[in-house]
Amino acid sequence: EKDGNKTVLSGVPESMPAMIKAYRMQDKARAVGFDWAEKEQVWEKVEEEIGEFKAELKGLSEACGAGSVTEEEYKERAQGELGDLFFSLINAARLYNLNPDTALESTCKKFRRRFTYLENETIKKGRNLSEMTLPEMDKIWEEAKRMEEKR
Repeated sequence: EKDGNKTVLSGVPESMPAMIKAYRMQDKARAVGFDWAEKEQVWEKVEEEIGEFKAELKGLSEACGAGSVTEEEYKERAQGELGDLFFSLINAARLYNLNPDTALESTCKKFRRRFTYLENETIKKGRNLSEMTLPEMDKIWEEAKRMEEKR
């Protein structure tokens, strides 16, 4: 018992954002020895979770199409598998001393920059994004990426 906490995970507030909560829970479990012997082992778990998520999506899609699963059941089961995948990826980040929240925030900023570039270039050409094909948008997206790499 430490600081009044009666269980290992009781010090992790339920109100935390899920990504940070997962990281903290895994770190607390690590502190009592519940962790991978070698950090590289986490990749097997990540791959397993990707496989389970893909299989669940395929099976659920077919079951939903056949009417044996409702859309609500489909979403609940698929979200469960997606959550497992996220949890394993957050675990990998923790094992490699990376902050998954910081990583995701950085990627969000990068996406915003590139998408804003795409929008601005489209406007300059007198076009509307909704009227463009994906290959047309991808061409401008790749241009945005090349410009960032030059910086």
